[in-house]
Amino acid sequence: MAEHSQDKQAAISRTLQLGRRRRGLSAWLWTGLGLVACVLALWGLARWTDSRAEPLFRTETAIRSDLVVRVSATGTLEPTNTVDISSELSGTIRAVHVDFNDRVSVGQALASLDTTKLEAQQAVAEANVTAAIARLRRAETSLAEQRDSYDNAVALEQRGVASAQALLTRRAAFYRAQADLSVAEAELNVARANLRLVKADLEKACICAPINGIVLDRTASVGQIVASSLSAPVLFTIAEDLTQMEAQVAIDEADIGLVSEGGAAVFTVDAFDRRSFPATIRMIRYASEPLDGVVSYVAILSVDNNDLSLRPGMTATADIIVEERVDVLTVPNAALRYAPPAEAADRSGGGLLGLIMPDRPALRQDDGAGPSVWVLREGAPVQVPVTIGSSDGRLTEITGGDLAEGDTVITGQAG
Repeated sequence: MAEHSQDKQAAISRTLQLGRRRRGLSAWLWTGLGLVACVLALWGLARWTDSRAEPLFRTETAIRSDLVVRVSATGTLEPTNTVDISSELSGTIRAVHVDFNDRVSVGQALASLDTTKLEAQQAVAEANVTAAIARLRRAETSLAEQRDSYDNAVALEQRGVASAQALLTRRAAFYRAQADLSVAEAELNVARANLRLVKADLEKACICAPINGIVLDRTASVGQIVASSLSAPVLFTIAEDLTQMEAQVAIDEADIGLVSEGGAAVFTVDAFDRRSFPATIRMIRYASEPLDGVVSYVAILSVDNNDLSLRPGMTATADIIVEERVDVLTVPNAALRYAPPAEAADRSGGGLLGLIMPDRPALRQDDGAGPSVWVLREGAPVQVPVTIGSSDGRLTEITGGDLAEGDTVITGQAG
């Protein structure tokens, strides 16, 4: 019985020892698996950090193309010759004979003033002329009479019949008659001049077209009272010829040295946004036009408007062609501005902290050596110095350097 009890206690002891061994092995296994997981996590973090540090580029290809250099300017369309018409007389408008867009010819009546007063003044002036003519005839008759009397007095005095005093009296009367005739002639001239003045005013009572053209604006209306003065209101505006117009555009002072008279240009207007109109630079004014601290110069562009599609006052956006380059090697302007990030010289720390919080890469500074582009060669960016020529604002001509058609140039950083 005692032996059986000892065997039972030994079996229990062996079972407990086996359980303790199994629990120890399980703990070591889980600890090992945890360490492996940590190592794998750190390795993945390092690979992810390295992949983020590797730059991704936006690229384009160097190509041969035509390059057109333009200078942009804005302005308005205007007729080549415009005349503002006012009234030279004060008065009331009796009739208006034309309206907007009417074609008129030289001398055609546009409006008429009330001429009642002027017609009365003309009648008075004509009566004064008639009276002056009558006085002139009377003076002529009196002069003839006095001439005969004077001649008789001279004859009588020579025969000793008349006295010397009588001869002097006849001579004085004769001279007065001559003077009266001169006065009558002068009065007639004055009367005729006054009549011409009244007739001239009557002619000006008709507000007439001074040129052939088209009525652009009309402010005159029947019954309107107009006053003759230095600031007389404009009643009509006439454009001489709308088939030939001009665009007055403002060119920035930075671009004025690039343009010249006779140069070609194209422009657009909002009314025909899909159509381009050709033009030629007719004049570049020397006078500057400062506005808000910006200096510009006005260029006059001659425009053919045979179809009358363009109208005065339209806003014109012009591109003045200053240079054309045919079949030249070009790269995007962004390629000339790009500089890749430099490798950071130091890290913020080593070990795990350095992996978790890497430094941001520093930007490469321009070394001032001149223009260059970065080219991808065998997957790596290579700096290539170049010589540049003309630019249209998007592409730039490459005139020299180790760059060929088809090379892949870097224009920016992706990601």
